Amino acid sequence: MSGDMYDADDVIHIDPEILGGTPVFIGTRVPLQALIDYIEGGHPLSDFLDDFPTVTHAQAVAALEQAKELLVAHSHR
Repeated sequence: MSGDMYDADDVIHIDPEILGGTPVFIGTRVPLQALIDYIEGGHPLSDFLDDFPTVTHAQAVAALEQAKELLVAHSHR
C-alpha cells in the first residue's frame, strides 16, 4: 500500500468474528453495504464519508473500483 492507494486486499475484510462475516472496510466495523446503500439512495460520497469518518476517501473509491471491476469481469463471461 502506498500513499492513498489501496490494493484489493487492503480495502475490504471478511471475518466471522466481525459483524458475523459481513464485508467491512479494513480497520473499521463499517459494512461495505453501507456505502452501496448511500450510492443507491442518491447520496454523494461526501455524505457517506461524513457519516463514517473511519473510512477514508481512498478506501471508498477503491471499494467502488473493485465493485466495478467485478461487474465488468462478470459481464464478459
